[in-house]
Amino acid sequence: MFVCSGNSCRSQIAEGFARASGVEAYSAGTDPAGYVHPLAVRVMAEEGIDISRHTSKRLDLNLAQTMDAVVTVCGEADQTCPVISHVNRVHWPIPDPAKATGTQEEILSVFRAVRDDIARRVNEFLEGRTANRGSK
Repeated sequence: MFVCSGNSCRSQIAEGFARASGVEAYSAGTDPAGYVHPLAVRVMAEEGIDISRHTSKRLDLNLAQTMDAVVTVCGEADQTCPVISHVNRVHWPIPDPAKATGTQEEILSVFRAVRDDIARRVNEFLEGRTANRGSK
């Protein structure tokens, strides 16, 4: 499960990449925005991943407790996410692309950079989990 504060950008992007890799993944927010940011949808579509039907939702502790891992993708979520027993907790400090300023192209560039960072992190995380399972 990928968690950020608003569940409109970073956690949605991470869920999209994980699902595209064949992993059952979820995303949630500690204070959901109520929408998925259109530029997050756009930059994921550029990668061939459709997150247009995703919804912004509140962190469900019961669901989180069933996860192999909970990954917080922003500092606010890391600080406010409750401790969930028996679940591996990981934190990725990723800047919020929704706070980017400038021209439309400059803002889109920030969304792409965040998307690419998340793609790298998700791939490394999933590869690490596969390697760890293979060594047991």
